[in-house]
Amino acid sequence: MYPDQLDKNFSPRNPVLDGVDPLIAARYSPRAFTKQSLSAETVDILFDAARQAPSCFNEQPWRFYCSSESSFDQFLSYLVPANADWAKDASLLFVVTANTQFTHNGKPNAHAWFDSGAAWYSLAYQARTMGLYTHAMGGIEHDKIIAGLNIPDTEDVICAVAVGVVDFAAAQQEEISARKSLDEILTIV
Repeated sequence: MYPDQLDKNFSPRNPVLDGVDPLIAARYSPRAFTKQSLSAETVDILFDAARQAPSCFNEQPWRFYCSSESSFDQFLSYLVPANADWAKDASLLFVVTANTQFTHNGKPNAHAWFDSGAAWYSLAYQARTMGLYTHAMGGIEHDKIIAGLNIPDTEDVICAVAVGVVDFAAAQQEEISARKSLDEILTIV
């Protein structure tokens, strides 16, 4: 477990309906981390949680390219400058890709991004159970990632993610995005 000093009620996402898991309600994407190494066991647990996600035909199209201490600066260079500025203090960075072809028949997998999103969220939720925070970023250098990590043509680069221990003092100064109401996202017919 890693230290998590944030009060679960700090977020304007509250109130939520009774019954919603407090870890889901308090999840947010910080832009302030304290530099702290994660154990190999912690990293394995995070990605094993992602591995458990559901997928179409059990294809499991997600791929994760994760930094190590020696490659962290390389991964930092894959982020646009505004993201690299705050992500430099994360414990690790990783890139999420989706294999867009089914392995069993070579046909296009239109669900690969959706399934990869389920895997990423499984990892994000697992991180919260361990006192860690995640922040997914679309502001990345796609071409640089493809070249630097030798991403095959069958994989789409989706995003990069920072993982780490939140900087409690800085987090108190962050503006937290509110969630839309149920009426805005749910249509029952």
